[in-house]
Amino acid sequence: MSQVLHFCIVFGVWASLASTQASVLVNGAGSTFAEPIYSKWFTEYQKNEKGFKFNYQGTGSGAGIKQMIAGTVDFAGTDDPMSKEDIAKTGPVIHVPIAMGAVVVSYNLAGVEKPLQLTGEVVAKIFNGQIKKWSDPALVALNNGVKFPNSDIIVVTRSDSSGTTAVFSDYLAKVSPAWQGKNGKTVEWFKGSVGQRGNTGVAGYIRQTPGAIGYVELVYAKQTGLPFAAIQNKKGQMILASVESVSESAQGVTEEMVKNGFKLSLTNSPRDNAYPISAFTWMLVYETLPKGKGEGVLNFAKWAIKDEAQAMAAKINYASVPKPIRDEVAKALAKVKLK
Repeated sequence: MSQVLHFCIVFGVWASLASTQASVLVNGAGSTFAEPIYSKWFTEYQKNEKGFKFNYQGTGSGAGIKQMIAGTVDFAGTDDPMSKEDIAKTGPVIHVPIAMGAVVVSYNLAGVEKPLQLTGEVVAKIFNGQIKKWSDPALVALNNGVKFPNSDIIVVTRSDSSGTTAVFSDYLAKVSPAWQGKNGKTVEWFKGSVGQRGNTGVAGYIRQTPGAIGYVELVYAKQTGLPFAAIQNKKGQMILASVESVSESAQGVTEEMVKNGFKLSLTNSPRDNAYPISAFTWMLVYETLPKGKGEGVLNFAKWAIKDEAQAMAAKINYASVPKPIRDEVAKALAKVKLK
């Protein structure tokens, strides 16, 4: 081997190692609702941003917030805003709405070709154990022509602290008096329901279990080929979850979003054609960040609300955050301090 070739090889290895060592690792955790979009974004973002590498673990919104409080992650993802008590432990945090999604009611019923039609009242009764059979008259009345089996409904829920659960139970509390005061990231489900971890766990269990029904983020239903129900909205319309019907739920809310520090529930929207179990998902960013990793967090957050990133989100069944809201978020991120 010539000395020149030997030098080139050694130099190439050294340069590669130096490049790897120069990359700063930014760690995030939380929402499984948002995990697919973080995964896609990091892949694309790192093609041009060589100074940082990103790692995100879908641990559930509640666990992500706990990890942020403990200081074991640099940012967190959540579908349920932080409480005042949690913010008191972390210090000031900006809730950056990075995308919008839908929680859908998915099921495993052989021979049912068209999406089931469900009202909020019926969904609430299924998930508190009052409606136990697929042949229940309430289901038959809403779904003319569907031949339901006279079999048990197997209700699948989240067993972990979950933003998806927070969104779903927030909706239930708005449409059913029986659910008021019982909503949150964790819910005391009725005896006989089946708990699974993460959106992946719920979707997987439904897929392999005839007669099962559960709630998952739209992306997971699409990825696994699970059917999902049309849900009656506040206007009385039966609406399927889609990028368009989720987007409709966030129209005209900019002023209220800004007033509330970008924290807002979109469930049971009064707008025409709005899907009623829609939600924002947030990236939690400290108002004061350390230099180094903090720069990586801040730069990514600014990029995530730009048109380029939002267009990517829409391609995998998330709805883009309305631009007037993103413009206001950009102003808030411009005030973040690096120390």
